[in-house]
Amino acid sequence: MIVIGHRGAPGYRPEHTLASYRLAIAMGADYIEPDLVPTSDGVLVARHENEIGGTTDVAAHAEFADRRTTRTIDGRSVTGWFTEDFTLAELKTLRATERLPQVRPANTVHDGRYDVPTLDEVLDLAASESRRLGRPIGVYPETKHPSYFASIGLPLEETLVQALRRHDLDRPAAKVFLQSFEAGSLRELRATTTVPLIQLIDDGGASCDLAQIATYAAGVGVHKDLVLPRDPVGDAVAPSRFVEDAHAHGLLVHVWTLRQENRFMAPTFRIGPDPDAAGDAHAEARAFLDAGVDGFFTDHPDTGVRAREDWLNLAAAG
Repeated sequence: MIVIGHRGAPGYRPEHTLASYRLAIAMGADYIEPDLVPTSDGVLVARHENEIGGTTDVAAHAEFADRRTTRTIDGRSVTGWFTEDFTLAELKTLRATERLPQVRPANTVHDGRYDVPTLDEVLDLAASESRRLGRPIGVYPETKHPSYFASIGLPLEETLVQALRRHDLDRPAAKVFLQSFEAGSLRELRATTTVPLIQLIDDGGASCDLAQIATYAAGVGVHKDLVLPRDPVGDAVAPSRFVEDAHAHGLLVHVWTLRQENRFMAPTFRIGPDPDAAGDAHAEARAFLDAGVDGFFTDHPDTGVRAREDWLNLAAAG
């Protein structure tokens, strides 16, 4: 089972920065996850969303004040600043900020230190750290809002595959997964690359057609509540059949997203009343491993790696 550094290690550094990815690797993550959006000149960069008002200091740049606008993204009205309105050179003048300053105030000390990395920079980091550490570091990119970007002339798929080829990663043995919520994006990728694909499924997708997904994807990345459902008061209950059913169709199961703060956990795993205090993240991770998942995304890779080690040691001792 694999531990995936979700946006790097955002429990400790602003997300989607090289510092966040580097820390995730140092903490033992098997994969790092860059979400991908394009600049106006077609360069893929790592941001969770194309709206960057909450993750950069763009609002403090008077020269970009007139770029603030409202867009409809996948049917939702969003106001802010968008990567597709900036060239890469312009985007590189911005600096990353903590997305959840009220939840993770310690991370704000890093505000202003790091820029927005390109996909090529993330792939270079994974390669250099693999050589330095003597272990392969995988990459797990996600195409964000691919239909929207195709509609404005900035399709993601071809640019992504070209980047993989530049880095000798467009091959089945490469330590790469490509993921998306949009099946159409994955089907387009399936026609152009041989790396394994992962269909993302939100918590409303319990009735998804796993047999159909298995025709184009190697696995599913699922909301954790589909594996450990919650009862009416929010407590986690016994595992569902989801992992068993997915495995019966030959699909891997990676769950998202494990975070150690109480507010992100079922009450089953919380410790104390403070929503931003650390809960029992080890117990939560072990519960998913007991449920048979093949990996999990986590904001705290060190906690995830230790939980996996403890789980494996217990399994070996048993």
